[in-house]
Amino acid sequence: MSTDSPHAPLPGHPGAARRVSDLLPVFPWDKLEPYKRTALAHPGGLCDFSVGTPVDPVPEVIQKALAANTDTPGYPTVWGPPELREAIAGWLRRRLGAEIGPEAILPTVGSKELVAWLPTQLGLGPGDQVAYPRLAYPTYEVGARLCGAEPVEYDDVADLDPARVRLLWLNSPSNPTGRVLSVAELRRAVEWAREHRVLLVSDECYLELGWEAAPASVLGQEVCNGDHEGLLVVHSLSKRSNLAGYRASFVAGDPVVIRELLEIRKHGGMIVPAPVQAATIAALADDAHVAEQRARYAARRSALRAALEAYGFRIEHSEASLYLWATQDRPCWETVAELAELGILVAPGDFYGPSGGRFVRVAFTATDERVQAAVERLSPR
Repeated sequence: MSTDSPHAPLPGHPGAARRVSDLLPVFPWDKLEPYKRTALAHPGGLCDFSVGTPVDPVPEVIQKALAANTDTPGYPTVWGPPELREAIAGWLRRRLGAEIGPEAILPTVGSKELVAWLPTQLGLGPGDQVAYPRLAYPTYEVGARLCGAEPVEYDDVADLDPARVRLLWLNSPSNPTGRVLSVAELRRAVEWAREHRVLLVSDECYLELGWEAAPASVLGQEVCNGDHEGLLVVHSLSKRSNLAGYRASFVAGDPVVIRELLEIRKHGGMIVPAPVQAATIAALADDAHVAEQRARYAARRSALRAALEAYGFRIEHSEASLYLWATQDRPCWETVAELAELGILVAPGDFYGPSGGRFVRVAFTATDERVQAAVERLSPR
């Protein structure tokens, strides 16, 4: 477009004064591409422990439910059928000890979508703060920036400014560290949020994957005394049921907030496809496949941890989730480069905040064969 054009540049056009993408950090995974190319060149092939995407089959009971509901020509609803929300409520009661009604549950199109757009949907903007742990999933920051709010990292909720924080994120078990917050720590965060009228949202997507700890939910009786006012939890079926490709997840908690989100999301058409809604019902009704998948991950975790420690890594936290938080006590990108030469790709810790700069995150979401290949490459010669 010439400079003398009478028309203003379209939003997002290179000539526009400000693009939404200018508000966002560089997409972290793009930085890893050169190291991935190095790892791919290894004669034995790539052992990819970076992203943490499921590799095992979708359980048959879920596939059958999806297939049986493919003839769904009409529009599904944002809220989903009562059967879906009742299935979620039953799972919350059975697994988390949370007594919650179907009116306080909303299916979402994957948990990342909810994390990224929740501050916008809640009406946050300039002058507001969105707080999240100092080591954290990058999308918490992205969600704040998308709506123009200020992203704020914290180690202790007591250090936050209660006059400006509007949304407080918890993440237990943690991505990337695998750290699990105790019931006492969760209660303290809930009490702080309630004292200052701050909405607390707990990302609990790895809650069923505790190894050396038993993760608790913010909605559990022992944490909130059965009172869900001002509290939301986010859960995903991606890891527990190998459904990352289905985008099956949900948010639950304070019914007033859920109702507000429902109204906003109806206008935005943020709808989980009907076959996926049916598959979610089947997934939450079956605990056997979750136990089977846990056993696979436990074996892979044990093998990788032993190999990394023998190679000279120290593992911190990692008591839950799908990751080992590992360090050689040197800059993380040096470790990434060294492992890439072995054909092993891991995530640098600074993807999750500057304080992770001497760690790498090692996902054990890889096949048994790839895990064994990595173990052999890490073995002392």
